[in-house]
Amino acid sequence: MNPMRTIDPAILLLIIDDDAGSLDLLSTALAQPGLEILTASDPEDGLDMACSRHPQIVLTDLIMPTLSGIEVLERVIEIDPATDVILMTAHYSSETAVEAIEKGASDYLNKPISLPRLRERIGRLEEEARKRRRSLDLEDELRASSEFDGIIGRSPLMRQTLSRIQRVAPHYRAALITGDTGTGKDLAAQALHRLSPAGSGRYVVLNCSAVVETLFESELFGHVKGSFTGATNDKPGLFEYADRGTLFLDEIGDMPLATQSKLLRVLQNQEVQRVGSLNSRKVDVRVVAATNHDLRALIAEKRFREDLYYRISMVEIQVPRLADRKEDLPLLERHFLTRFAAQYCKEIHGLTRRAQILLSQYAWPGNVRELENVIGHAAMMTMGDTIDTQDLPAHLHARPEHRDRASTPTSADIGTLAGLERFLLTQALETAGGNRSKAARSLRIGRDALRYKLKKHNLDSPDSLRGSAARA
Repeated sequence: MNPMRTIDPAILLLIIDDDAGSLDLLSTALAQPGLEILTASDPEDGLDMACSRHPQIVLTDLIMPTLSGIEVLERVIEIDPATDVILMTAHYSSETAVEAIEKGASDYLNKPISLPRLRERIGRLEEEARKRRRSLDLEDELRASSEFDGIIGRSPLMRQTLSRIQRVAPHYRAALITGDTGTGKDLAAQALHRLSPAGSGRYVVLNCSAVVETLFESELFGHVKGSFTGATNDKPGLFEYADRGTLFLDEIGDMPLATQSKLLRVLQNQEVQRVGSLNSRKVDVRVVAATNHDLRALIAEKRFREDLYYRISMVEIQVPRLADRKEDLPLLERHFLTRFAAQYCKEIHGLTRRAQILLSQYAWPGNVRELENVIGHAAMMTMGDTIDTQDLPAHLHARPEHRDRASTPTSADIGTLAGLERFLLTQALETAGGNRSKAARSLRIGRDALRYKLKKHNLDSPDSLRGSAARA
């Protein structure tokens, strides 16, 4: 026996058929080690099981009293598009078969079913499900092996960037990091610092776009008491504070020209002079500058000093856009999903195929920072253990004007994670007309989980639900 077989979680097969004899026959014929079989004679009960247990394979009859197999197929695919659904029928028609396949069915079998053929088909689907599970495990391993000092990436462009950081870090005194907003220039700067001889020293950050022009010199170089109005004490600047460490000047393109000239002198002489002082102080500081501007264009516009540019760009590292390294999307998605699932105390296993496809088709103008926000939003919104397209922000969809804007909560509606959960429960029950089974399926949770959440939020009575709806 394969020892891995005993520790692998079982693959779940759900059989839905209103004929009890057929359920017994199929469950007995398909029983095997490593396959857990669930059965339901009522399609509604079967859908509840699909919500709560997330089976990898569903085998359903086509003709049933309350719901047809096609309806079951549609709802199962809504719950989890990765589920393999097989329809069975004694009333075969090519039109229905084509409709079933178009709606996402894996197979369409005619009764009486050949049990050897069915066993073979289920066996293949079971192995594919195990491969998908192993693929997720490998993704986690790959993500771990593709993380370099906090930076995730294995695409050729990122490997080139990371290799350059490794080669440069032991030697640089000043470096320039370029790239669009949200690409991760700050992470590249931190990696340079940690891998440099100054890695044990302080890492000090100044966002140049957030400093008032008249305070730039005081922030960088410090001042002495009485040097200007409000200077009541001597104050060391960031260069002194970062002595034997690294100073990160973010958005250096927004630094005033007068400050640029003094920065150049510090870089050349490794000396700072506090505002109002005649004395210079020696410092040992590595400087990493970053910008999303074209500094050469700023030089042409007389907004950036050419000599400072050449001083800081002796070592230049460009961080690529996310659109240019989409091979890294699955790794980044997994990385952020793991982090936000832990942050929100949720058990989220991954993204559906259609959610991954939607993310891969998007242009990502906000780069990795935008992806982080999108995954964080989706992890907060999902009520199930898998992120699907409806959990993603509306702007990612090709035709956002067709989305129901009324169903999108505002900050006033939610305020907190608990408030968001209450809002989603209320919306689901209203949309389902009070039918708790339908509400649970729309939220992709079981009825027991829905009852628990309703009780937790005091929504388990009609009056409380009406009051919550009025507030929403």
